[in-house]
Amino acid sequence: MKDKDRRPKGKAAPATSSRGVQGRAVQAPASRPPQSKHQAPRTGDGRSAPKAVPEKTSPKSAASEPAPRAEVRIRTGAKPDERIPIILETKGARDYHLIDSGDGLKLEQYGPYRIVRPEAQALWPKTLPAHIWDNADSIFTGDTDEDGMGRWRFPRQALGETWPMQVLDAEFYGRFTAFRHVGVFPEQLAHWSWMKEQIEKAGRPLKVLNLFGYTGVASLIAAKAGAEVTHVDASKKAIGWARENQALGRADHLPIRWICEDAMKFIQREERRGSRYDIILTDPPKFGRGPNGEVWQLFDHLALMLDICREILSPDAKGLVLTAYSIRASFYSIHELMRETMRGRGGAVESGELILREGGLDGNEPGRALSTSLFSRWVPK
Repeated sequence: MKDKDRRPKGKAAPATSSRGVQGRAVQAPASRPPQSKHQAPRTGDGRSAPKAVPEKTSPKSAASEPAPRAEVRIRTGAKPDERIPIILETKGARDYHLIDSGDGLKLEQYGPYRIVRPEAQALWPKTLPAHIWDNADSIFTGDTDEDGMGRWRFPRQALGETWPMQVLDAEFYGRFTAFRHVGVFPEQLAHWSWMKEQIEKAGRPLKVLNLFGYTGVASLIAAKAGAEVTHVDASKKAIGWARENQALGRADHLPIRWICEDAMKFIQREERRGSRYDIILTDPPKFGRGPNGEVWQLFDHLALMLDICREILSPDAKGLVLTAYSIRASFYSIHELMRETMRGRGGAVESGELILREGGLDGNEPGRALSTSLFSRWVPK
């Protein structure tokens, strides 16, 4: 591993929290709080969502624990096999599909609403006529950066802040946030479908860790499939939103631990405790700040984060999944990092891109592919 990807000895690693309630790149106070993705969640009647309580460690046990390590281990053994490039495609789901894209915008169906949002990678011209785009239910206006703030314009009629949706087995609230996101990243359906299949065919309850878990859609899908889930996000607002989603789906009985904490601190403690997970999902931001001022820089801290994730994978683990947004890098960068991280564990590393496929007005007319993010996934076979 290159020197720049290793931390100097004796220096504590800046911890990471989950992506704030804003955009995928940086958090801001009005949206996803530190390292989470969106805006402050509220209940349907406008009240603030319930606050989340951080996991607590007693002073005695904290004092007796060794200090968290700050270096990436030098791994030996054969690198896993590789499968590249892999393109994981989402054509749509029950309440979502990409209708059209072009001219730096995308038109999407979210439940009952057609929504227009900025999309820098839509370099081609639009397919559908202007009157369809102009008559969308909601159009985001303002800063087109991933973390830029703006507002929603409602051409037809004013809409409420939230509305119910469902993808796979998870019910959740869509929400118009100040950072253009609405509570779910639908391209992740490709990973969630894979995860659901692994859980259902395992023949035993799997333990799933969802780092930077945001509004909890993946956690709900995993728990409904039969897993025991630990959901970690540094944003109290994001976890409040996730709990709203759990209540919406009448899923309070599901085995989900909602942990409001900096993600790096959490996994460092789990490593010291000897905790193990069968599937780990990690979806970190490019940059973020944790609840206590912790700083996360993806290029500086990703190698250590993955290294710790490897240590807390169970001997019979089913997979480690990394998704990366808004970075100037090739999928090869995270692919080679994942292969180095998983030296000696066998299996294979699959890497490439997540894409959304246009589906037209009814979702059944395959069109162009819109790239959304990079991913790398280790699997045991």
